[in-house]
This record gives sequence, structure tokens and C-alpha cells, in this order.
Amino acid sequence: MKKVAGLVAALGLSVTLAACGNGADEDTLDTLRVGASAVPHTEILEAAAPLLAEKGIDLDITTFSDYILPNEALLENEIDVNYFQTPGYLASQMDDNEAYDFVSIGEIHYEPIGVYSKEYNSLDELPDGATIIISDSISDHGRILPIFERAGLIELDVEEGELARVENIVSNPKDLKFDEYQVEARMLAPSFENDEGDAVVINTNYALEGGVDIEAFGIAFEGEDVLQPNLLVVREGNEEGELVQALYEVLTSDEIREFIYEQYDGAVIPVQN
Repeated sequence: MKKVAGLVAALGLSVTLAACGNGADEDTLDTLRVGASAVPHTEILEAAAPLLAEKGIDLDITTFSDYILPNEALLENEIDVNYFQTPGYLASQMDDNEAYDFVSIGEIHYEPIGVYSKEYNSLDELPDGATIIISDSISDHGRILPIFERAGLIELDVEEGELARVENIVSNPKDLKFDEYQVEARMLAPSFENDEGDAVVINTNYALEGGVDIEAFGIAFEGEDVLQPNLLVVREGNEEGELVQALYEVLTSDEIREFIYEQYDGAVIPVQN
């Protein structure tokens, strides 16, 4: 962490000096309003802010604690862009909300969903009838259940590309319990810390935010070949805007990729463009 803090400090210093050298100040910056989850999204945006200031852009960041409000805020024009969701979640939200007319302007990073347990060291060790606490978001189920299928613990009857749901489980020899305890994604880390269930499947951003030791307690993760990227999303018609395109350029820059690698040590993976 000290190394990362040093990187951010050095990055901020060099950019601030460059901005001052170009005669930029707060009164002349264009403001871009971004809504994001706390970790890692807001942290990544904060690291990107000095680079954007050098381009004459002030980043106004609103941090949300759930997955519902960022899209509502985008709809209501309270923010210009949000940064928190995957293609699967975006598609499900747009299917459920006719007013959502959103489009992605680019992929930024991956966050593998992980299975965490304090008692068991692998999926194979889970006992018969084990309770698996999962997110109540159906779009997450399509990412969670294939982890268990790949491990040979369940069988699903979905076609390739089809969103898996708990009712798609057609074989479950250990009688794993997926449907008895589903909670909001932001409550998964507290459930884990409170020793609820035999295993908890946690979105990486909430694992990081909740202080879960990913290396110590993670027993299985999404395969790299099925990872869904986290997106920058805007209202349709705004995707070519100069400010949002500048944000995308900075968030996919070598400087921010390096920040992500060093800050999250593989728990968050930058997209390679």
C-alpha cells in the first residue's frame, strides 16, 4: 500500500505541476460528473483526476453504495456518466426499465466474482447441504452458478450465452443451497464477516470495500475466459462527448493500468485495449 500511495502522490504532483504550467486553474476547468461504486471505481477515478485536470477537466465524483442509484442518477441527469456495471447488469436493467436509454462507451477493468469460505479450502470440500450465500441480483447468478458448474458440483440446462438462474440447476448431487439465503450485493461481505453460511459469493468491489482477505479466503473465482468488464455508461447520444471520451482515454492509459495492477494485486484486472 505504501508503494501505491507513493505512486499516486508522485502522479498527482507531476500532473499538478503540468496543469499549473499550462495556466489551468479550477475556474477554467470543464466539469464532468461521474457516479461510481466506492471500491475500486472511485479509487481509480481519484487516481485519474490529476490526469484529467491536465486536460482541463474537473472530475466531480459521486460515490454510491448500491447498484440501483447510479443508473437512476444517470437517467435524471444528476451525473453525466457512471462507472460500476457489467454488460450483463446493464442489459438486465435496461430490460427492466423502459426509461433507461443508455450505452457503454468502453470497457475499463474486470472484477472476478469469488467464492469465499473461512472453513473450507476448496469447492470440493463443501459438505452436503452446504448453504451458499449469493447476491439477489439475477444478473449475478449468471456469473456465479457457472463457477460451481465448472467445478463439477452442479449442472445447468442453459444454452451458451443464456443467463443462468437457480431454477436452471438440473443436477446438484451435494444438494447445495443457493436459493435459501440471497442478499443485496453490498451485504455479502458483512455476511461473510458474520460467519453466515458455509460459503459466500462476493462481488470483488464489495469484497475489497468490506476488507475481505481475498487471497486468504477466496476458494474459487470466475474463469478468465468468461469475465465481464466494468463499463463507462452514458445516456444514448452522449457517447461521443469530448469529456467522456477524455475520461475513457485516461482510464485506459498506461498510468491508470499500472495503478490498478499495483493497488489491487490481481483482484482487479485492467482491460488491455
